[in-house]
Amino acid sequence: MATMFSTILIANRGEIACRIIATCRKLGIRSVAVYSDADKDALHVRQADMAVHIGPAPARESYLRADRIIEAALSTGAQAIHPGYGFLSERIDLIAACEANGIVFIGPSSSAIDAMGDKIRSKQIARDAGVPGVPGYDGADQSPAVLRAEALRVGLPVMVKASAGGGGKGIRKVVNEAELDGAIVAAAREAQGAFGDGRLLIEKFVTRPRHVEVQIAGDRHGNIVHLFERDCSVQRSNQKLLEEAPAPNLKPGTRAALHDYALRLSRAIAYDNLGTVEFLVDAATEDVFFLEMNTRLQVEHPVTEAITGLDPVDWQIRIAAGETLPLRQDQITCTGHAIEARVTAERADEGFRPDTGLIRAWATPPGLRTDSGVAAGSGVSPHYDSLLAKVIAHGSDRAEAVRKLGDGLERMAVLGPSTIRPFLVDALRQPAFADGRATTLFLAETWPEGWRPPVGD
Repeated sequence: MATMFSTILIANRGEIACRIIATCRKLGIRSVAVYSDADKDALHVRQADMAVHIGPAPARESYLRADRIIEAALSTGAQAIHPGYGFLSERIDLIAACEANGIVFIGPSSSAIDAMGDKIRSKQIARDAGVPGVPGYDGADQSPAVLRAEALRVGLPVMVKASAGGGGKGIRKVVNEAELDGAIVAAAREAQGAFGDGRLLIEKFVTRPRHVEVQIAGDRHGNIVHLFERDCSVQRSNQKLLEEAPAPNLKPGTRAALHDYALRLSRAIAYDNLGTVEFLVDAATEDVFFLEMNTRLQVEHPVTEAITGLDPVDWQIRIAAGETLPLRQDQITCTGHAIEARVTAERADEGFRPDTGLIRAWATPPGLRTDSGVAAGSGVSPHYDSLLAKVIAHGSDRAEAVRKLGDGLERMAVLGPSTIRPFLVDALRQPAFADGRATTLFLAETWPEGWRPPVGD
């Protein structure tokens, strides 16, 4: 019989820490927050039942210190650690430290994270499981001459990508042969600096790709289900801005293939928590290609929550406590349509330059779900990700969700640092997005000179 935790430490900050605290409260579990010098007055610190200081403002001296996180868990009697996303969520060293100290890590096994954390290895596992990948090269010979030859064999344009890591680092698109050598050197250098691993892979660039991902959940008893798919094609610099579920304008056969491939890959690695299998879908042909797997909760999980009526964080905690999945596949249903907008502290009219400062007024849209880690009086520091809030609209159909989200974002008020709220309103009303035809080229095609505020009153 599984025993539920009485205390969980959240090894994160901002909106995701607040989100996890809400589920802990619902389950009657005591929550422990951690905070750096920059976050001593942060919303997640005020909302948690307890809070532990873990170091100076820079993340590498606080939120990325597994030893400080473990000390905080031991000193507060936390039986489990939820890593959220980013920071230590996919780091084997935190799982090892948890195991050494008798603490449960709320996430998949270290073997699953290890298998999917290396993009080269993950593609090989996917291939063996019968999951198609983008044509390319992921071999052991990493000499620049071989990488160059393989890129030309695959055929330009290609993506030169770091095998380790994520977040848009160590990625170069190469269109002309003259750029190839420089891109290989630069991507390897950036990958080495960011992840301590300079290995690269080459992928054929899909000319009009959509970014579609499948939410899966597995338990420690061998059960695996999917919670439908999301479309996250609207991005800048490989960072998602608008995410929706289910994905619009897909043939039933394509949708079924996405779910099947995600389950096949998850079963191949005996996946045992929540995770997301990401795919590229060719907008013209609807060919599906495996991209990577994120072995953690995703930023965009609320749209899945909205269409299924399920709480993914609740599932994560129950799975980690040893329970079986709450539902079978045939009991999981999709109702309506949901869209999430990421409201970041950035100047969209200046190439999405981050902005900082004190939030003097903060009013969220009435009638919509807003997941946020800030309030009036919160400071936005340069030390962390610029995400302030996620605004989620759910409608009976896609048109209603688009309309509600655009209207809600117009009514949202933030005084202080600039946010991308005006850009998001404009993006939602562009014909390509409104019709559900957006690809990952949406920003470049809609605003080739960069976004500018629409001229209005």
